[in-house]
Amino acid sequence: MSLCVVGSVALDTVKTPFGEVNEALGGSATFFSTAASFFTEVQLVAVVGDDFPPEHLAFLKSRGVHLDGLQQVPGRTFRWRGEYGYPLNEAKTLDTQLNVFAAFRPALPAAYRDAEFVFLANIDPALQSDVLRQMNRPKFVACDTMNFWIAGKRTALVRTLAQVDLVVINDGEARQLAEEANLVRAAARILSWGPKILVVKRGEYGALMFNGKTIFAAPAYPLENVFDPTGAGDSFAGGMMGYLSTQQGAVTDAMLRRAVIYGSVMASYNVEAFSLDRMRSLTEEAITARYRDFQALMAFDPLA
Repeated sequence: MSLCVVGSVALDTVKTPFGEVNEALGGSATFFSTAASFFTEVQLVAVVGDDFPPEHLAFLKSRGVHLDGLQQVPGRTFRWRGEYGYPLNEAKTLDTQLNVFAAFRPALPAAYRDAEFVFLANIDPALQSDVLRQMNRPKFVACDTMNFWIAGKRTALVRTLAQVDLVVINDGEARQLAEEANLVRAAARILSWGPKILVVKRGEYGALMFNGKTIFAAPAYPLENVFDPTGAGDSFAGGMMGYLSTQQGAVTDAMLRRAVIYGSVMASYNVEAFSLDRMRSLTEEAITARYRDFQALMAFDPLA
């Protein structure tokens, strides 16, 4: 089934205790699309400047990402510069230059409007709602957001959440959004606004999925080498939505649990190198192998 993502494509300058990269390929829609491309073809909607390196376009095309919705306009591409210390869960933003992204207004090509699965990456919630107005009754819609929109555009964000099936945010954002310190109560409040499912990303502690009355917990994969956590959350969402878009029929709890594991698999590979470098050499066999590692990691015997 078709999968469309709307978000950012950027050039990232990142420094961690293990090295640094300058103006590497980044952006929420980029990480999402690359992870999802291991499961299905992806329709990308974003904007870049006329300075965007053509080799990055070639990479996305090589992954089966459709770029008809990628606007290339005069100006400089969105740039982000950040640094991580040894607590790799926390990025220190040193510089953000929105450039052409500041005036971004998503315009979906006609072929994208029938997409059955849609992911609204981290952009202004008013733009997220505008994207949904351009869609022709998608089967399943998911969205991401961040503390900036929670603080500055809360009303518009809550309005958007009422239109989606799945929300993916981190634990701090869930508490901020719900104004609840307890994560379980926070999840219940967010779900009361309309979404059917909430997935809370918890970094090195894994993820929690709240689906009606059921809760599913997935650990983070224990890695020996973590180089760059940039884009891990978007890769997680890409793995989830990429897997779900390949399934037939209604989205079930069992599908969602498998999707959370696939998301965790993709995020775990993403952090093993800077930018999207690990994804360039990743194989389907490696994805399957790590999925099975997750099964072994979580397995335990039932009570007699």
